[in-house]
Amino acid sequence: MVSPIDERLTALGISLPEAAAPAANYVPFAIDGNLIFTSGQLPLKQGALIAEGLVGKDLDVEAGKEAAKWCAINILAQAKAALGDLEKIERIVKIAVFVASAPEFTQQHLIANGASDFLVEILGDAGRHARSAVGMSSLPLNAPVEIEAIIRARS
Repeated sequence: MVSPIDERLTALGISLPEAAAPAANYVPFAIDGNLIFTSGQLPLKQGALIAEGLVGKDLDVEAGKEAAKWCAINILAQAKAALGDLEKIERIVKIAVFVASAPEFTQQHLIANGASDFLVEILGDAGRHARSAVGMSSLPLNAPVEIEAIIRARS
């Protein structure tokens, strides 16, 4: 039986990738009780960054939002690896959105909307979350966005 979450992903033409393996001495997620803490997820699609550079210089807001969406897709891939089934997500508690941005760029919150809107579209009310959106001078691999999440699993 296909879950409602899987149906929504399919309707958007999204197939969750395999959860990315860590690139150094850390784990891709940690579980503490009912909470899952993901490591920062980059906007990877088929193992490659979908965009590179600074938002507000090399990328516009729409490209930044798309990068944030792909970070959220990879967060769901980590959640599926942790839980085995996305239906076990009770709630996305919080996301922290890091945006590599030009010094004068001040719309990090709009970039974060790419992830927030996607998570609500896929998970409904369980996707509503607290969040932070901050500008950074650079991110690993010249990624424009990196997002980490705290997820509560059903008991």
